[in-house]
Amino acid sequence: MRPGIDAALHRYMPAASELPGQLHASMRYSVFAGGKRLRPALCLLACESVCGRASPALPAAAALEMVHTFSLIHDDLPGMDNDDYRRGLLTNHKVFGEGMAILAGDALLALGFATLLRTRRRGVDPCALLETLTEATGTHGMIGGQAIDLLSERRRLGLRQVVAMHRRKTGMLLRASLLVGAQVGGATPSGLRQFTAYGDRIGLAFQIVDDILNVRATARELGKAVGSDQARGKATVPAAVGLARAGREAERVLLEARAIAPRLGRRAAEFASLTEYLLHRTH
Repeated sequence: MRPGIDAALHRYMPAASELPGQLHASMRYSVFAGGKRLRPALCLLACESVCGRASPALPAAAALEMVHTFSLIHDDLPGMDNDDYRRGLLTNHKVFGEGMAILAGDALLALGFATLLRTRRRGVDPCALLETLTEATGTHGMIGGQAIDLLSERRRLGLRQVVAMHRRKTGMLLRASLLVGAQVGGATPSGLRQFTAYGDRIGLAFQIVDDILNVRATARELGKAVGSDQARGKATVPAAVGLARAGREAERVLLEARAIAPRLGRRAAEFASLTEYLLHRTH
């Protein structure tokens, strides 16, 4: 799927030669800096699982990666997590400066919404797709979760509070990736509920595993500094309940997701195998 996703991103993003070139170069630097392309892949997989074809969801898949990259650029800024490296490369603000990095993130968010509206399939309302993505991105979703994350630094939170934050900060966009793909594919209300239930669990587990990796992975595996969560006093699941219980929580949530996977249509096996990948990933 990755070649198709990258081709769509190249198609919908402005070239670095277009004015203002520095801004477009900054946007492209982070979008094409590597990464798993998990969110667009989930979108395409959900669409194919519902209707048998992934291609109708390519604009939506590209849009999701743009919005995700916006969040990473801003996460790395000095006023947020203040990271020097992302995916083994210098972070955007280290290459292009803080001001241009802020603008690149802003531009990717706007371009993501515009790209989503390029979705064209009979019976699919692009405005409904936009509603799904904006809900996942805004104050009740990813950005709200990031705000809670900032406000929680140096504070001791319990497991329930950390989980609530993670569901917004990371979970909502992962869930939306599945929902948008399923919507493009023409899923029934019942089908959308199944994708929602699966996405809730996958999104939460992904962030719990991220928390664990920040403690025990190597910098080479992680592609950025390890131990940064503890150094900044971040509210994480390992900080709330310890590494051992954090691992058990991730496994419990992923087992729930795996039980839902058989109800997700043609690509149910791939959704089941994703739970194994998330449980055992090292980067």
